[in-house]
Amino acid sequence: MALSNNVIGGINFIAMLLSIPIIGAGIWLTTDTANSCVKFLQWPVIILGVLILVVAIAGFIGAFWRISWLLIFYLIAMLVLIILLACLVIFVYMVTIRGSGHPEPSRAYLEYKLDDFSLFLRRRVRSSYKWDRIKGCLSSTSTCSELNQTYRMAQDFFNAHISPLQSGCCKPPTLCGYTFVNPTYWISPINMAEDMDCLQWNNDQTQLCYSCDSCKAGLLANLEKEWKRANIILLISLIALISVYILGCCAFRNAKTEDMFRKYKQGYT
Repeated sequence: MALSNNVIGGINFIAMLLSIPIIGAGIWLTTDTANSCVKFLQWPVIILGVLILVVAIAGFIGAFWRISWLLIFYLIAMLVLIILLACLVIFVYMVTIRGSGHPEPSRAYLEYKLDDFSLFLRRRVRSSYKWDRIKGCLSSTSTCSELNQTYRMAQDFFNAHISPLQSGCCKPPTLCGYTFVNPTYWISPINMAEDMDCLQWNNDQTQLCYSCDSCKAGLLANLEKEWKRANIILLISLIALISVYILGCCAFRNAKTEDMFRKYKQGYT
C-alpha cells in the first residue's frame, strides 16, 4: 500500500507540473494586444489551469497521508477537468478553422475580410457596444504608432510583413487607392472606391481604420493566430494529463487491491 501511495503521489506531482503550461498559456494570451482587448479565452484557460493544479495538490496530499476520500475526490474532479479541457481544445479548433489573409498586388502583407471568419468570432466584434470598448483599447496601444518609427519609405512598408492587426487597423485597405505618406497617414484618392472601409479611414491618429471591418477582421486574424498557438500547448497538456490520469487510476486500483488482500490475510490469520 505504501509503495502504491508513493506512486500515486508521484503521478499527482506530475499532474501539478502539467498545470503550469496551461496557466502559462493563459497568462501569455493576456500579453497579446488583441487578446488583452477582447478578453475572452485567457481567463477560462487560467482558471482551468489553476483548478487542475488545486485538484492535483489534493490528490498529492491524499496519497502522501493516505486519505482515501481525497484520492477519490481527485479521480472524479480530475476526470471532469480533463473533459472540460478537451472541450476547450475542440472549441478553439472549431472557431479558428476558418479565416485567412488575402494577398494584394505589390504588397508583402496580407489583408483580411470579416466574412472569412467563424460566426462565433464575428459575434465578438459585430456588436457596436463591444467594438467601441475594443476600439478604445486598441487606439490606446502603440500597435500603429510603432509602424511610423520602423518604416519611412513606401516600398519598405509595402514589403513589410506586418501583423494582421496592423494591416487591418493602421492603414486603409489597398483597394481604396490611397497614396502613402507614412504608414498611418495617407492621401485620399479623387475617385474613392465604394467600399465602406474606404470612407471610414481617418488620418486622425486616434481614429485611423479602427472603425473599419478590415480592422475587425485583422483583430480576429490575430486572435486566431495566438489561439492556435495556445491550443497546441493545451492539446499537449491534455494528452499528458490523460496519460497521467490513467496511470493514477491503475495505481489507485492496485493500492485498493493490495489493501483488501492485506485485510483478508489479517482476517484469515
